[in-house]
Amino acid sequence: MPNDSTSSSPPRTWAEIDLSALRHNLDVARESSGQEVMAVLKAGAYGHSIKQIALQLEQENLAFYGVASVIEARRIASTGCKTRLYLLGPTLADECEEIVNNRWVPSISSLKDAQYFNQLNATTGKPPLPLHITVDTGMGRGGFLPDAIAEQFPEILKLEHISIEGIGSHLPSADEDKEFTLQQFRNFEMIVKQCDYDFKYIHLANSAGILDYESSLCTLCRPGLMMYGISPLESYQRQIKPVMTLKSKITLIRELPAGHGVSYGRSVLLEKPTLVATVGAGYGDGYPRSLSGKKTAVIIRGKRCPVIGRVTMDQIMVDVSELPEVDAGDEVELFGQQISVAEIATKAGTIPWEILTRITPRVTRIYK
Repeated sequence: MPNDSTSSSPPRTWAEIDLSALRHNLDVARESSGQEVMAVLKAGAYGHSIKQIALQLEQENLAFYGVASVIEARRIASTGCKTRLYLLGPTLADECEEIVNNRWVPSISSLKDAQYFNQLNATTGKPPLPLHITVDTGMGRGGFLPDAIAEQFPEILKLEHISIEGIGSHLPSADEDKEFTLQQFRNFEMIVKQCDYDFKYIHLANSAGILDYESSLCTLCRPGLMMYGISPLESYQRQIKPVMTLKSKITLIRELPAGHGVSYGRSVLLEKPTLVATVGAGYGDGYPRSLSGKKTAVIIRGKRCPVIGRVTMDQIMVDVSELPEVDAGDEVELFGQQISVAEIATKAGTIPWEILTRITPRVTRIYK
């Protein structure tokens, strides 16, 4: 028997991460926007592993890595990466000292935020802390309202221990409501001009904004989903390449008789003798249970094979009757190169962002 200290089994479910596709998609963001890039690495780099993706992009001359929290900033910082870290959303008061001490870049939503960062940085003896102003142009999640920024921006400029490096906003409907988004661009650009200030970074566009809109004023873009190979707008999907392919293996093959139930609840009773493959992946790996009964397919030996019965925590069952040569150990693509994340998301009744970020830690990431 193999010694556990010197050998280990290959993974039963794994995610192949195509780094050349990642860099291709980053190039598309640069070319489409004509702007500097903040690579959005929040939520574990959309399930691709925040540390590994940060390390892989470190030589790409990016303006920032965008993160959601100090926890994520800390994880990237622990790798030794030097790309600047930008906090995309509001920060809690007890997180601010860590941000100041590490010279991470916060985004602020109020004069009170600015005053607090100014107060904290005053005690460090360091140069003014660069920060960005967030303006709420329709997202409703944070930021100065347009009237407030007009009134309070002069007060912020008086604070000696912070420096205003940038200004940004966020697009809530760039993939759904073009007229609103175009007006949002106009409103944001008007606010920037009214500030009458030389911002180094002016940013608004997320992935949909990069692909489908233009701005003569913005200097920085924030690609997220598109960087990982999924377009929020179907018409642009051919320009980018999937980065993650989720795979598993067949663990068992049996021929089940007509009338036999498959999976929990016996929601499927076989109408004829069926060759059924058990695959070693389930919702415990991030393959959604809501795909049950949705005519979902997987790829085995280049052929789409239907998932039958309910998705269980650790396994799914697949009809492989049209693949008599199939064998235990054969690879199974759950999504990626041949079945898109968008297709899986639609069948699961959700969005690609959620599918990617729900891939669990027990799924081994393999970087190619």
